[in-house]
Amino acid sequence: MKVKRRTAATAVMSVLLGFAASFAAPAHAKEWKTVTIALEGGYAPWNLTLPGGKLGGFEPELVANLCERAKLQCNLVSQDFDGMIPGLQMGKFDVLMDAISITPEREKIIAFSRPYASTPATFAVTDPKVLPKAAPTATVIKLTGDPKTDQPTVDALRKQLKGKTIGLQAGTVYTKFITESFKDVATIRVYKTSSERDLDLANGRIDASFDDVTYFAATLNTKENASVVVAGPKIGGPIWGPGEGLAFRKQDPDLKAKFDTAITEALADGTVKKLSDKWFKLDVTP
Repeated sequence: MKVKRRTAATAVMSVLLGFAASFAAPAHAKEWKTVTIALEGGYAPWNLTLPGGKLGGFEPELVANLCERAKLQCNLVSQDFDGMIPGLQMGKFDVLMDAISITPEREKIIAFSRPYASTPATFAVTDPKVLPKAAPTATVIKLTGDPKTDQPTVDALRKQLKGKTIGLQAGTVYTKFITESFKDVATIRVYKTSSERDLDLANGRIDASFDDVTYFAATLNTKENASVVVAGPKIGGPIWGPGEGLAFRKQDPDLKAKFDTAITEALADGTVKKLSDKWFKLDVTP
């Protein structure tokens, strides 16, 4: 994401802010029948690539339901996260769905549907001396993004993570928080994919990683990550924005409207909650 809950990398954002200006003029409404939707296919349980190449997970199952409601034929394709927004703007895809967080920075470039999910984030470690193992029933600490109110939580973590190495996937919504909060006391290491980061954590090359709780819930019960545990507080609240949404080009408000209606219906009738319980074992409805 997303991502993660995810947000685009700063360099990509700078380029696309200028590029997006070419789409500022209003476009004629299109009669949408077929759309191409890009997912990473490697961010379980949000989306994953099944044997045979088919995409599965929470988002592919949800979007199949949304497309049926919107009476659209939807083709799902895999795309690396860092190439999603450029591909969308160039017309390679019509919609992005990859646990993408809705943020003010990103809204300058692309349009979002109403959120279909909202989840907290946390750390993972192999050594409980770095951070204590999290209690399953621990409450979520809500951060606002305002240093004045968030500082007690951040200060406690800074003491524990001083001198440590923290791993992040590139382009996630968590990058700003981790970098600004810990760059002067810890080493921040950025990875292209979450699996590369997880491998380094499991092998002791970094001390902690930070990601969505739903991601850790799906990946820690594997042989490769048997030594990794969720640790420290669960962090949620306005700091991550309103949640995850589908992403569109700004000149496609009619397509966005179709999916907004479908998401509203899927939230109202319990479809999102049902799929959330299936894939995450918790309710991620916003």
